[in-house]
Amino acid sequence: MVKKIQLPLQTANLIVGFMVWVLISSLLPFIREDISIPTEKLAIVTAVPIVLGSILRIPLGYYANIFGARIIFFVSFIALLFPVFYISAASTFMDLIIGGIFLGIGGAVFSVGVTSLPKYYPKEKHGLVNGIYGAGNIGTAISTFAAPVVATQIGWSATVKLYLVLLLIFAVLNFVWGDRKEIKMKAPIVEQIKGVYKNEKLWFFSLFYFITFGSFVAFTVFLPNFLVTFFELEKVDAGLRTAGFIAVATFLRPVGGWLADKFQPLIILMFCFAGLTGAAIILAFSPSIPLYTVGSMLIATTAGIGNGVIFKLVPFYFNKQAGIVNGIVSMMGGLGGFFPPLLLSVIHSITGSYSIGFMAFSQVALVSLVLVIWLYYMDRVSTAAEVFNNTGQGIVVTDSTGTIQSVNPAFTALTGYTEQEVIGQNPRILSSGRHTTDFYTTMWSQIGQKGIWSGEIWNKKKNGEEYLELISISAITDESGEVIRYVGTFTDITPKKGKGNWSF
Repeated sequence: MVKKIQLPLQTANLIVGFMVWVLISSLLPFIREDISIPTEKLAIVTAVPIVLGSILRIPLGYYANIFGARIIFFVSFIALLFPVFYISAASTFMDLIIGGIFLGIGGAVFSVGVTSLPKYYPKEKHGLVNGIYGAGNIGTAISTFAAPVVATQIGWSATVKLYLVLLLIFAVLNFVWGDRKEIKMKAPIVEQIKGVYKNEKLWFFSLFYFITFGSFVAFTVFLPNFLVTFFELEKVDAGLRTAGFIAVATFLRPVGGWLADKFQPLIILMFCFAGLTGAAIILAFSPSIPLYTVGSMLIATTAGIGNGVIFKLVPFYFNKQAGIVNGIVSMMGGLGGFFPPLLLSVIHSITGSYSIGFMAFSQVALVSLVLVIWLYYMDRVSTAAEVFNNTGQGIVVTDSTGTIQSVNPAFTALTGYTEQEVIGQNPRILSSGRHTTDFYTTMWSQIGQKGIWSGEIWNKKKNGEEYLELISISAITDESGEVIRYVGTFTDITPKKGKGNWSF
């Protein structure tokens, strides 16, 4: 029973954590009525919670493996009581900065669930499970929409105090219903970091999440104030529109995870970054509110799907180091939400326009698209190399003249010849002498006509021992039909006395 409720419980935890994380940005139009905040410092106030919320994701992801999600969520919610209460009584810009820093704990809890939940499900469901958990992003939408509505009735300070009640309720729920028997992994954090930091996929995934989740967070904190100041919308209307953006990105995150379970994840990411590139170009031309809405919704769609896809990739490639890798990747995503609002504010203060900032974002998304394409083809090459090196059949590859170009380890185990000894040689070095010239003439004639030949051949090992192999030889052609190489795959079928046939 306890294990079955971990997905809904931890998803609800994330909703609460994200509600608290964006507390200041959600209520900023109301807070500014009581606290003087210079226009050039608005981006700092909204971005500060993102910093700690990003950096803390590494230790929280790691300690989720050490102590379990139950303890980490419980401690996090208790810790959040202090900055939330402090902000409710804030009266200066510095109060908001100090309280906002520690609100970051609410965003940091993300790495707890993506580390814990895959332990309860098979690999083929990790994309969907992490996608459902990631839908806890909806917490930002709830705060962005509901907090302004409540603040119009009871004021922003009292609205902030309501979050104290919510945090206490969920601290108790985790203490009671959290899984006390969750599988723990206690590898030292330094060893885990050493085991992954040289893997280029870690940094690729970090960059991709920097863009997808970063754009989600950036728009979440950027839109409410931007819509009020740039398009002169009402505060509640701006909150509703921002909530719509968040809702679309959030609900599509499980869809992205599900698609990654069903199809090649990297291909889906290609479409995501292509969409982000196009959306950013639309926004760069400072369009009217309808076209701006189209661009924003396209970002919500592609970022949401992309977020779900990436956290299918992490446990797939980093199963044993999922905690630390989830922390690093999710940290980069959080930082991705920190820099764009600051960059846009600086560019706007210099040029009076946001166009250059959005165009820069489009170029970063385009570079990411190119990197995904490159990673996809490198992954295919790597897969082919793994198959070549680990298959049980002997493989020999020659050029069009029959000169050996490469062999696999199974070839060496079967024949006794190392790769260095046969490169540049002709496969005739394996000939046993049992077959006539007509036999080979017929064999090559069939390869020339049909492109393939299969049959049994007696060959000789390096030590002189003869063996019978079942071999298949295929001709590989280019686009014009010219043969560029031959590939032979074979197994030993020599009868063994008292043991029947055997093969590599």
